[in-house]
Amino acid sequence: MPAYLDHAATTPLRSEALDAMVEVFSNGPGNPSGSHAAAREAKRRLEEARDDVAECLGCEPREVVFTAGGTEADNLAVLGASARRPGTVLCGATEHHAVLRCIEAVGGRTIPVDADGLIAPAAVVESMRGLGPAVAALVSVMSVNNEVGTIQPLAEIVEAVRSTAPGALVHTDAVQAVPWLAVAECTRAADLVSVSAHKIGGPPGVGALVVRGRAGVAPLLLGGGQERGLRSGTQNVAGIVGMAAALRSATADRAALVPRLGRLRDRLVEAVLASVPEAHETGRRETKVAGIAHLRFDGIESEELLFLLDEAGVRASAGSSCASGATEPSHVLDAMGLVPRHVQGSVRFSLGWTTTDDDIDLALDAVTGVVRRLRRAA
Repeated sequence: MPAYLDHAATTPLRSEALDAMVEVFSNGPGNPSGSHAAAREAKRRLEEARDDVAECLGCEPREVVFTAGGTEADNLAVLGASARRPGTVLCGATEHHAVLRCIEAVGGRTIPVDADGLIAPAAVVESMRGLGPAVAALVSVMSVNNEVGTIQPLAEIVEAVRSTAPGALVHTDAVQAVPWLAVAECTRAADLVSVSAHKIGGPPGVGALVVRGRAGVAPLLLGGGQERGLRSGTQNVAGIVGMAAALRSATADRAALVPRLGRLRDRLVEAVLASVPEAHETGRRETKVAGIAHLRFDGIESEELLFLLDEAGVRASAGSSCASGATEPSHVLDAMGLVPRHVQGSVRFSLGWTTTDDDIDLALDAVTGVVRRLRRAA
């Protein structure tokens, strides 16, 4: 069996999510905005799922806005908030492109990170004060980086924003955080929180944005006014129910999953570093979530390495999976201060709820053999 080590890109569908979705599909059609019995049943399922998502994310059900994925949730947060609030928007330099592109589109600014990919609260304050007469409208800082796994000190960052620009909103992309962190607690201070179903064992094409109290956002989609007028369009009830089931399962599994996968990740990294010359780990392990191992191999191209790993049955990636086949240098590694020659052989191994010891064994055998083969051919 292949070793699937690309959970940060997408995760296998959990059985709980599949069962919940099949039940919805089996009960026939029903638009939750309608008034007949089938519509009322769809509405009931939608609102039960909303209650479950809210409980897992530590918010009120009325604060949950369902979207078509994490990208839309990020776009709605950044573009929607900037449309309603005057001022400049800022984000971390290592943000996912779903945030970064929005910041660029509205003329915002980025906040620098250190060599581990961390944003210091002092850097947030300095960036906001550097705006001069302008005022910060929104600061977006992801909870966990999708490429290297860095956990940002979100609570301290929120405190820095509140003390420097009390009127500014704080958004966090928590898409990669849900399997690893107690999201209800660690994102509690943020005004806007984005999540995605397919990163936690739910279906693709479903996500949510938590929009708390004062965080007014303008809708990106106009139509029938669903989701409190913030996201028009008939809700994907089956997908939303599947997302809620996956989120419940991921939340319940977290306490046992994190230490187990942390041990597997450590075994993978330590064995590679011990057996493969000129191999490097990106960032300090203690600053990252348990499920992401980011490694760099001198003198090797990522594309060749990943191709041969795939042939050997190991599914990994070079980093973000936003654009298939993209060969541009990683903006994340660039922001961390790594020069191109030090990152050209980068690989992200991301573990998840299906990862086993056998997967790690296969990955270790494949990595050592493939790196040796490529270096001989160089």
